[in-house]
Amino acid sequence: MKQKTHPFVWIPTVYFAMGLPFVALAQASSLMFKNMGITDTQITLWTSLIMIPWTLKPLWSPILEMFKTKKQFVVATEMITGISFALVAFSLHLPDFFTYAIAFMAVIAFSGATHDIATVGVYMNELSPEDQAKYVGWQGAFYNLAKVLSGGALVYLAGELEKSMGVSTAWMIVMGIYGVIMLLLSIYHLRFLPLGRSSTDVQSFKEGIETLKDVALTFFQKKGILLSLAFVIFYRFAEGFAIKIAPLFFKATQSEGGLGLSTSQIGFIYGIVGSAAFVIGSILAGYYTSKKGLKNTLLILCASFNIPFIMYFLLSHYQPDNIYIISAAIAFEYFGYGFGFVGLILYIMQQIAPGKYKTAHYAFADGIMALGFMLPSMLSGYFSDMLGYKLFFVFVMVATIPSFIITYVAKLNFKENL
Repeated sequence: MKQKTHPFVWIPTVYFAMGLPFVALAQASSLMFKNMGITDTQITLWTSLIMIPWTLKPLWSPILEMFKTKKQFVVATEMITGISFALVAFSLHLPDFFTYAIAFMAVIAFSGATHDIATVGVYMNELSPEDQAKYVGWQGAFYNLAKVLSGGALVYLAGELEKSMGVSTAWMIVMGIYGVIMLLLSIYHLRFLPLGRSSTDVQSFKEGIETLKDVALTFFQKKGILLSLAFVIFYRFAEGFAIKIAPLFFKATQSEGGLGLSTSQIGFIYGIVGSAAFVIGSILAGYYTSKKGLKNTLLILCASFNIPFIMYFLLSHYQPDNIYIISAAIAFEYFGYGFGFVGLILYIMQQIAPGKYKTAHYAFADGIMALGFMLPSMLSGYFSDMLGYKLFFVFVMVATIPSFIITYVAKLNFKENL
């Protein structure tokens, strides 16, 4: 009998592979396009649109159950993602580079979203419920390590290479590195990833469609589901506006209302300082919420998530040139972000997901959350160009108001003992 692969052999690497393309498309690509002369409006619109597959992934997740193993999808999508990153790299020297790069990034997004589904399938089918809980912390740790590498080290490298090679060549090298990493991970997982066998409940495409219909029907029949979905959408409403513009604001010159930071400085602030603060905030929030209970902490978590956005307004108002002051402001914002984000994840787990299709319903809520985040992200560049950075971040603070209202209402309608 073949010895079972130890979870430590594959969980860190497969969740690192899950995080890397998402962060590359969501954050690093914005700085790349900014440095290559694309407007904020175009950047925020198109880099948000290509994230749609992460929103819609629950729609094809039941179909994957008809195939024998999940491993084949993990390996194949990592290969496709790696090749697509290489194509993005080669496109950056073309006259219409933005069109080609966005098209290849759309392929990465669909491949990455499918990789997410298959990875969760391997995790749930290979591990007992006890082990699933035991190793969940390693998921988050290596997903965030990908964030540090993608949003920090590789952005920093791009900034340093820009000084000697120019913007296009610098980012071509960095996109090529993304591709090499993903291809190496696919080779590693071809050898060491367990099979992640499929569910025996779905044997054909038709049964997959029927399962999807039942998942959707039972999801929207849940008691209080509209209120729950409103909570999921509006909790991150302000973040959707702020998250795309913040690095562009950091990069813009002081005469344009920005901070005039270099790409390397932005990579350090977000990838190192921000990611560390986020992880610390998340860990502390987990202990705090487990001790006090989600219902008793929900408003505090909401405040922790939304109030720190005021840091961006203060930075846009005073425009400091001291990197330590800017880093401290982002550390505060990301600590609150990590602390408050726990409230949203636990709400989905405890208030929306429980029932017959716990995993699928979590995926549905997660997809709707991504949609609620994506729509304001698409519009953020338009409002930023229209208002200027200073007024835009005032607008972001106003956009936090719906989150407090819906959190208060959700707290009053909290479902106990699920």
